[in-house]
Amino acid sequence: MLRGEVIAIGDELTTGQRLDTNSQWLSERLTELGVQVVFHTTVADDLIANIEVFRAASQRADVVVATGGLGPTADDLTREAMAAAAGVELVEDATALAHIENLFRSRGRGMPERNRLQAQFPRGAKPIPNPHGTAPGIEQTIGGCRLFALPGVPAEMFEMWRASVAPAIAMLQDAPRVIRHRRIKCFGVGESQLEAMLPDVIARGREPQVGITVSGATITLRITAAGANEAACFDAMAPTEKLIREQLGLLVFGEEEDELEQVVLRLLAERNQKLAVGECATNGTLSAWLAAADHSGRFLSGQFRRGEGAMREIPAVEGAAEILRERSGADYALGVGEVCEDQVVVALAHPEGVRSKSFPTLGHPSLLVPRAAKQALNMLRLHLIVGSGQQADGSEEMQSR
Repeated sequence: MLRGEVIAIGDELTTGQRLDTNSQWLSERLTELGVQVVFHTTVADDLIANIEVFRAASQRADVVVATGGLGPTADDLTREAMAAAAGVELVEDATALAHIENLFRSRGRGMPERNRLQAQFPRGAKPIPNPHGTAPGIEQTIGGCRLFALPGVPAEMFEMWRASVAPAIAMLQDAPRVIRHRRIKCFGVGESQLEAMLPDVIARGREPQVGITVSGATITLRITAAGANEAACFDAMAPTEKLIREQLGLLVFGEEEDELEQVVLRLLAERNQKLAVGECATNGTLSAWLAAADHSGRFLSGQFRRGEGAMREIPAVEGAAEILRERSGADYALGVGEVCEDQVVVALAHPEGVRSKSFPTLGHPSLLVPRAAKQALNMLRLHLIVGSGQQADGSEEMQSR
């Protein structure tokens, strides 16, 4: 498998003034072509640093794609750095120069002398056509590494990638090869506990590879496989996905872009049922999520006032959820109240009664609200699936009456 590196060049990136979205886009495209991206490098507009980066990349990667530094100004150093890294001089390309001159002429302007630099390339390198810009790209070989330098302007980069770079990289493969991912979404336990449930699946060096990430208390398992085509990749992933779902059971709530609120709303739609929500501990977060995801009229808003003494006791939260369900006409009502400083209580009112569960407010303060909102959604999800209100690992029952 080809190893790849993406290089992003510019002071605006290393100082944090601009977000590097080019590297993300290029990594996705390289992966689609079956290139395993193993390095991301960001470097400032410094010649020595750029030379070091290109030299290192050419020694550790088979394919390198760089963006930025191809303009005509003094801080555009990519072509000079690539030449120095290869130990060659810069030479002018007559065809590239004519293209740049014609672009300026078509805009009713003469070409500034400074733009002549953009027609210079490391000896032995090839220009990558840029139909709508003055900065041609550069394709160069250093040892066993193929380097492609593209402008940092996204629109120009996209066009040049599709027309020239992607086909050239595809030709480097001995046989057609792609890499695909599949994401499995989980909620209900911590990252280390979930990993302990899958000790061999997440081991490094395993094929297909499984990675684990956490965001806002949602755990994502990312399965990665390589193959001759997309179908082969997903076929290779299937046994691993089956094993994950068997081992984790109800901890798995969705896949790919799924969020808990979307899954809950789909379950309600399947049953032609509706939900009302009242919350004080989550500051309206739960209602906002549901309102944004609700495309079938399954969500009915409700309201509890934060800090009400009655909403700081479990029976009161249960009673408020029951009243909200009755008054709204919804099939279900979720109430999220504050019990004490380190506990949040979620009450679920349903046609057969009400059940509740207290959750500890563990972790960083920034996670407390989203985790509480997801705990409420997950309680309803489990009730809709199994009807018992049990925890996702089946280990605990909620209070019920």
